[in-house]
Amino acid sequence: MRGAILLGVILVASPVLADAWPGFGGTPARDHRTDESLATSLHLAWSRQARHAPRPAWPRDDRMSFDRASRVAVVDGRVFYGSSVDGRLRCLDAETGQTRWTFSTGGPIRFAPAVWRDRLFVTSDDGYLYCLSTTDGHLIERWRGGPTDQQVMGNGHVISRWPARGGVVIADDIVYWAAGIWQSEGIFIRAQRADTGKLVWLNDKSGGIEMPQPHGGATAKSGVTAQGHLVVTGNRLLVPTGRAVPAVFDRGTGQFLYYRLQQNTHRGATATMGHGGVFINGGLAYDLGTGGLLKGLGAGSVASAGKTLWRANGTTLENWQLTQRTGKDRKGKPVTIREVKKLASVADVPGGQGLLVAGDTIVSAGEDLVVVVDAIAGKLAWKHAVDGVPRDLAVSDGRLFVATDSGRLYCFGESEVTRPVHYTPSRSSDVRDDKQISTAADRILKRSGITSGYCVDLGCGDGKLASRLARHSDLFIFAIDPDPARVASARRRLAAQGLLGHRVTVHQGQLESTQFPKYIANLVVSQRALLGQADAAKIAPEAGRLQRPWGGVVAVGPVDDLAFDTRKGLADAGTWNHQYSTPANTLCSTDPIKGPLRVLWFHDVNLELPSRHGRAPSPLFHRGRLFVEGMDALRGVDAYNGRTLWEFALPGVLHAYNADHIVGVSGTGSNFCASGDSVYVRRKGVCYRLDAATGKVLGTFEAPPHADGKKALWGHIACENGLLFGSLINEQHIVKHAWRPADMSRLFTESKTFFVMDAKSGKLKWRYDAKRSIRHNAIAIGDGRVFLIDRDRALGDLLDEKAARRGTKDGKPPVHATGELVCLDAATGKPAWQNKKDIFGTVLVFSQQHDMLLMSYQSTRFKLPSEVGGRMAVFRASEGYRVWDKKVDYITRPLVNDRTIITQPARLDLLTGEDEPWSFKRSYGCGQLAGSKNLLLFRSATVGYVDFTRKAGTENFGGIRPGCWVNALPAGGLVFIPDASAGCRCSYQNRSWVALQGADEPGRPGPIRP
Repeated sequence: MRGAILLGVILVASPVLADAWPGFGGTPARDHRTDESLATSLHLAWSRQARHAPRPAWPRDDRMSFDRASRVAVVDGRVFYGSSVDGRLRCLDAETGQTRWTFSTGGPIRFAPAVWRDRLFVTSDDGYLYCLSTTDGHLIERWRGGPTDQQVMGNGHVISRWPARGGVVIADDIVYWAAGIWQSEGIFIRAQRADTGKLVWLNDKSGGIEMPQPHGGATAKSGVTAQGHLVVTGNRLLVPTGRAVPAVFDRGTGQFLYYRLQQNTHRGATATMGHGGVFINGGLAYDLGTGGLLKGLGAGSVASAGKTLWRANGTTLENWQLTQRTGKDRKGKPVTIREVKKLASVADVPGGQGLLVAGDTIVSAGEDLVVVVDAIAGKLAWKHAVDGVPRDLAVSDGRLFVATDSGRLYCFGESEVTRPVHYTPSRSSDVRDDKQISTAADRILKRSGITSGYCVDLGCGDGKLASRLARHSDLFIFAIDPDPARVASARRRLAAQGLLGHRVTVHQGQLESTQFPKYIANLVVSQRALLGQADAAKIAPEAGRLQRPWGGVVAVGPVDDLAFDTRKGLADAGTWNHQYSTPANTLCSTDPIKGPLRVLWFHDVNLELPSRHGRAPSPLFHRGRLFVEGMDALRGVDAYNGRTLWEFALPGVLHAYNADHIVGVSGTGSNFCASGDSVYVRRKGVCYRLDAATGKVLGTFEAPPHADGKKALWGHIACENGLLFGSLINEQHIVKHAWRPADMSRLFTESKTFFVMDAKSGKLKWRYDAKRSIRHNAIAIGDGRVFLIDRDRALGDLLDEKAARRGTKDGKPPVHATGELVCLDAATGKPAWQNKKDIFGTVLVFSQQHDMLLMSYQSTRFKLPSEVGGRMAVFRASEGYRVWDKKVDYITRPLVNDRTIITQPARLDLLTGEDEPWSFKRSYGCGQLAGSKNLLLFRSATVGYVDFTRKAGTENFGGIRPGCWVNALPAGGLVFIPDASAGCRCSYQNRSWVALQGADEPGRPGPIRP
């Protein structure tokens, strides 16, 4: 009976193009089917191993798996596929697997090519759509997706600011594709004629749409993005948007129709296909007309059999049919209700990673395995082991093609082959170096001391210098030359040596004005200048622009006069080397960066982080490096190109923050800071002094004992002017959670003792044993002074309610008594002054510039009971007298920018306490404000900011979300936003580490607007 049902299912399939697989999914609907029959018993004909496995853009995000393997098209006995490593498109003979031709683009190819007649179209991360001859691979034409050739560092490569990640689809002789993945930079969706390339329509407005965001109640100017293979179904064009559901457009006009982002808060993926009146995304079915979610189905790979759908979940094949019935809406009016209904299933079928329907045969792909199911018999008919996870399947001319994430491509056919051919990459043995170039390369490496990081070769010629540097160091080289013949020669040389894309990329462009992003180069060289073929003086300004601040080296010039220049830090760049910018807690740097903000670099999240609700320590910036702490390690990162420098293992260090208590550093303070050439990180009773450049341990300092001689845990931490500051935790003061119950036993907010050590030796200089208690938030340091509040513990904050009520008459927690404001000499610990009059606060912020000390509460959303808020006071820091004291309503931690106190919603003059006219629009966001000279940063659905120099109001950088405390840092001339969304299932389109630059800089291109 089951066989009869399955046969009936197959017979209703509508005709599709047989004997060809012209693009991803086989049809414009990407429905993974063909009417061509496929034998149920297959034999391996040949396999081909790529030199390097695919390098996905987002290897850790299963919702964006579009490039885990090469995606193939097969037409007229030819197999076409691209590489995400070397950016080359390859054409193979389908019967033999031999290479017919190759073509190089300027960036990774992440999506399948599409074939139309004798032409092939393919997109690249270089931002272009290429049209090639299928016969010999010659370039017919190419089109740029974005408005310029500006480039950024993206996913480890130099790529277009608008990478073409809307994979091309062709329907009715029209080519559809898209460029741009960051909405605030502009998204460009294009339709053009396949024969002439003439533009039919362009939608360049949908990126900046103000619309509801994934989190409920959140709205931002952050609309459609494009990452995934575009889909045509009926008169609709579906644009996958990364981690979210697709956006839907009228394919005839390009008009935006809908994007149900907030309605699908936790749903979405790049995998999308059309099926009649529905579309499938991430294994779920949606009504094409409305975008509404239909009942039924579930996660897994899906393929079409015409009027029905097959789904593979890893153990079972299920067949579903779209049904519709008449129902009533909430007002009682008749409506058509579409649903999906399961018809049949086949048990014990491995798969879930890929699915394809070929006539009456079903192909399912699972880890290290591909199987064939006979749909008529309803049983497994054939299986074959493969190397890696099959991520792409195609059928053409009776052959099955399987591409895996290990970089291997298989071809199976009906006829048995005595000796299947296995193509393995060969590496050229001819790596003879030019003596002059090899001598110069060795000298550059030795004298510069730069043997890892990113190198730019300005005028690479035939690529010999780039090759030598790559083979004798750990450098990744971006080579560029204006001459297309030299570029082609360099690519051939480096490809033969196995270096192209893996260690060296070669670009074509002008040497005096490359489109490369600024600051990215740890080393800049020039082969052509080395050989006297380029004027070193002419390319010097561009070399300087690319040179990394804080240590980047330029080594450009002729062999006999090779000049070396090491760049110093940016003169006016701000720092952020403590949790709240400095030990003074201003939450504001002096950096002059202005908006509009745009990308400098971005890459995948590759460090396991605690839940955003655990409020982990803020990342830090210091002297050109970014420091980020994860669950089990502290990492050093090159701030100007995103490259990991080192990682120091700290097993379990932030496990206490991996919960939904929403306390974290808002109560405990951070456990690490940076100063001088070191990073200091405390754990339990020890502080490690690490080399900021290498992560190696320079010293291990033990916290002094408590006053009673017992061992102590290290609490507060700060470092300034050669002094290391710390406190000894009160382990009995365990506070309650601010939201959901969690283990709070390792989150300490108060200390018994404050102490100071020599920052290099760890020698104890002095200690202050509190009369009562020291709240970590009530410590501020600067200008050779330590300010703290010595005050009774806030018993009402205690997790143990019995302890909180102990000693009271009415059983309620006692009123939190006022304390004593103390100023100590940082070098000696001698008291400078004390003030005991009405010291009510829980937070201290010091302004060295104005000699003012702000006392306030941390009256934020999700707070401890003692944070009552509603009041601020300012003291003369040098003398201790109260300057002003007033009632103020605020719901964020105060930020001090020059002489202005900024909170939400208040803004006051630091010196007088007078209110200043102030308002800014902010959508949903639970994190804190962070500032710099000209910017105020915060979460407003996505990244929100206000530029004080422009009357633009609240602006958004869309597609990502900041964390739940502080993780957007304006410092070093940039804004750094390492991902802090761990545990969040909301469908923000990207999950990424990002560095943003100001758009309006002297001598640089201005802002790009769609």
